[in-house]
Amino acid sequence: MSSENGQGGGGGAGEGAPPEQLALIRESVRQAKAPRAKPRTWRGAALAEALPVARVLVDKGVLHLDRYFDYAVPAELDADAQPGVRVRVRFGAGRGRVRDGRREGGGLIDGYLVERLAESDYSGPLAALAQVVSPEPVLSPELLGLARAVADRYAGSVADVLQLAVPPRSARAEQRPSPAPLPPPEAPAAGSWARYERGGAFLEALASGASPRAVWSALPGPEWSEELARAVAATLASGRGALVVVPDGRAAARVDAALTGVLGEGRHALLTADAGPEKRYREWLAVRRGAVRAVVGTRAAMFAPVRDLGLVAVWDDGDDSHSEQHAPQPHARDVLLLRAAQDKCGFLMGGWSCTVEGAQLVESGWARPLVASREQVRRSAPLVRTVGDQDLARDEAARAARLPTLAWQAVREGLRHGPVLVQVPRRGYVPRMACANCRAPARCRHCSGPLEAPDGGALACGWCGREEGAWHCPECGGFRLRAQVVGARRTAEELGRAFPAVPVRTSGREHVLDTVPGTPALVVTTPGAEPVAEGGYAAALLLDGWAMLARPDLRAGEDALRRWIAAAALVRPQGEGGTVVVVAEPTLRPVQALVRWDPVGHAVRELAERAELGFPPVSRMAAVAGTAEAVAAFLGTVELPREAEVLGPVPLPVTPAGRPRRPGAPPPGEHWERALIRVPPGRGAALASALKSAQAARMARGGGGGAASSAVWVRIDPPDIG
Repeated sequence: MSSENGQGGGGGAGEGAPPEQLALIRESVRQAKAPRAKPRTWRGAALAEALPVARVLVDKGVLHLDRYFDYAVPAELDADAQPGVRVRVRFGAGRGRVRDGRREGGGLIDGYLVERLAESDYSGPLAALAQVVSPEPVLSPELLGLARAVADRYAGSVADVLQLAVPPRSARAEQRPSPAPLPPPEAPAAGSWARYERGGAFLEALASGASPRAVWSALPGPEWSEELARAVAATLASGRGALVVVPDGRAAARVDAALTGVLGEGRHALLTADAGPEKRYREWLAVRRGAVRAVVGTRAAMFAPVRDLGLVAVWDDGDDSHSEQHAPQPHARDVLLLRAAQDKCGFLMGGWSCTVEGAQLVESGWARPLVASREQVRRSAPLVRTVGDQDLARDEAARAARLPTLAWQAVREGLRHGPVLVQVPRRGYVPRMACANCRAPARCRHCSGPLEAPDGGALACGWCGREEGAWHCPECGGFRLRAQVVGARRTAEELGRAFPAVPVRTSGREHVLDTVPGTPALVVTTPGAEPVAEGGYAAALLLDGWAMLARPDLRAGEDALRRWIAAAALVRPQGEGGTVVVVAEPTLRPVQALVRWDPVGHAVRELAERAELGFPPVSRMAAVAGTAEAVAAFLGTVELPREAEVLGPVPLPVTPAGRPRRPGAPPPGEHWERALIRVPPGRGAALASALKSAQAARMARGGGGGAASSAVWVRIDPPDIG
């Protein structure tokens, strides 16, 4: 401290201090680490003698900067500055900031060193690399090529894709060596793959080094995880690597356990967000270094740098979790299709249900169907019965739980032999109300907002809060109300009153159960949160099916069937008394597909209808969203392919205040519009290129910044087109 500041406070820090304290201070100074220097500008430093130019991909996810930049390599960084490493560079210095032939200044930004060159095709002065963050190469040419292909397909930037593909660095994980790779295992036996008509041949092809491509309709039951593990083991036996992508951590844990049982310890890596940054990066490095040749994980694992890739597999590709929410929002299924084409490896798309995209792959001849015979399906599937929800039971408690007679009897009979699964379309307690006769939504007379009865209280508007005491239906004149969809918590309470001696468990977003015991119990879940029961469920009840089918979405029927089959697949086979009751109109196509257990036939018919109407996936589609002025300006500048058809724009629903904003949705309270752009098959790449060029031009002019009034969201293959 200065002498002025020290007045009144005694002398310096060492005056009057005891000898022990002085010794402690000196020892602390000696042991203190030197302060970390900021990355240097390398002013006047000598350059590397060989290949003095580094081509760098800067980590700046804006489209008009989606290219490489050249930097000079200082001699001191020559050894560490190898292709694939993380670097830091100074970015943004103008031509006026040049000293001794070097460009200086600019802010520090992360990037990846792509390649070393003898000379640059840039005629001006080059800035020097500021720092090699780590000598660990993390960006291989294969991964860079995949990132470029994904960016081109989804009209995004390579930097954005690499943010999804390469996990954040952990220095401690890099310092730990990866284990030595194990020799290839023996080819596994067919096991439960023998239940499928070409299951054994599929495994033999993988084990022999071939690259079969199949769309797999899995039989109901828990064997799917072991069957995936055997496919991975067959691929490893050929000396190649394998990658499996599943929708959530629960499915990843099941495949992880199956791989350990089939392969043993140390042969595969588990890549999920639940592992934590350091462990996930350590597992990723083991894959990158070639110590591990098999990977299972959630959607981020779709970019896992598996060496000598022989098989990519995706389970339940219709699940929303496979769609990445961060730009450029790729889908795991499409990324794995790109990898299969890029690496010329095998491809397996499996699930209890079948998506329209899977049916398209089979119809085009790109993949072969991998299915079981109808006799095997009947032996493995439960009995499925349908019932209309107007046939209420005579029992008062059952009527309160809105159970038709057949459903109530199925639950009662199932509880004698084991747990019973009850699936409801939504979580929570009491939702919005509708007419009990015609199911027209009940709306407020003052503001047309939805009428609700929270916690069983008085009927009130969800928008203006006014209570409604004399409602009648304007459509049919009815006076009785019913909940449009009753949530899981309310259903659990009602079933508890109908079956008072039976324990009731719930599984939903707040608390998802992995497994439940095989003892009698009612398990109430929302779609996707169904726990696995020991020995399988004795029965399943699928409530409010009409609510899932009535969604204004192109995929409503396909998605409802997928969710129903996922729940029904956990039920015991019909030969063991397993029964499924679905409360929905029996004549609807998805309901009939469930009764016949024929998801492939449903997907084939859906594909034929979409081809006739020009809907995805037969056509390629993009969505452009923003304010009316921004969308109009964007559509006026983009040079679309000649075959493109613009649909709209139409208003988007306003995001309510306090609700989380979904990617591409308007900010709370703002009015946005959305236009859909459709092109015929084979023109998707041209559409993505045109949209990317137009968006890059807007950003370069300053029209694509963060201001909501000027922002335009572009998404290729939007999942919800209405």
